[in-house]
Amino acid sequence: GGGGHTDTMLLASYDVTNQKATVMSIPRDTMVNVPWDVKKINSVYLHYGGGDRGIQHLYKEVSQLVGFEPDYQVVVEWEAVGKLVDAIGGVWFDNPYHMEYYDPTQDLNTYQPKGYRQIFGDDAMQIVRWRKNNPGVSGGGGGSDIDRLKVQHLFLKAVLEQTLQIQNLFRVGQLIDLFNSRVESDLDVEGMLWFAQSAVFGGLKVDDVEFCTMPHGYSSYYQFGRDWDFVYPAQGELLTVINEKLNPFVEQVTIRQLDLMSPVGDGSLRSSTGRLADPGLGEVPVRETPEPEESEALESDPLESGEAA
Repeated sequence: GGGGHTDTMLLASYDVTNQKATVMSIPRDTMVNVPWDVKKINSVYLHYGGGDRGIQHLYKEVSQLVGFEPDYQVVVEWEAVGKLVDAIGGVWFDNPYHMEYYDPTQDLNTYQPKGYRQIFGDDAMQIVRWRKNNPGVSGGGGGSDIDRLKVQHLFLKAVLEQTLQIQNLFRVGQLIDLFNSRVESDLDVEGMLWFAQSAVFGGLKVDDVEFCTMPHGYSSYYQFGRDWDFVYPAQGELLTVINEKLNPFVEQVTIRQLDLMSPVGDGSLRSSTGRLADPGLGEVPVRETPEPEESEALESDPLESGEAA
């Protein structure tokens, strides 16, 4: 998280019996069916004042995207990721992009070369928070939120690989102490220990953990005199991911259980439920174009003033 907005949302489903796990990122610009102006999923938590109320409403929006509510929530500030990496003794990571971004107003200084090396606390935080390079600095990434999610998936996979090698329960205990002091969660110590033991002693392999991003498309809508860009779920592909990888229940999730926003070719939007929280989005937008003043129009058009073109 950062600045109160839920910056990176990961939905994890862990099948203990078969030792398989799927972690799906929900892009922060995913459009949700809500009545307020900025209809992106990362605005939900803050819109409802954060805390427990914010989380409950965020749960509801997540359930509209995937058909079930998460059992537990874990809220991690990026600072804790640096501490976690130090607690496991650093992590070997092949950084896919050259990252260079300086912004004194946000106190952001990122310099992370491309390539394979051992990463510790502050470097880890720079890598997972990186979004784009300063103008004129090429690094291989397009600078989009999706590039950022790709980096986070690769990094978390490297962290997980290292963590799963920790057979020593004392170290696991240290990690749980760190979680308790730096991470907000409704998962208690016993629960954390149970999951940790299930993974370490149950033989969960990093290759059996799949990281993916919610299947999506890009679009924009016109409202309040401007265009708003957003990400929307690719419905068929998302249903496949839900039912084959995320859904913890035997019963299949169908589109009727979800509330997925999508663009209509004419500039209007629709929800898979048929109901829009902001009904205006269902209408074809009318763009306001300022009318030119008549005298200016005459002067600027040579044909009107009798001259040859």
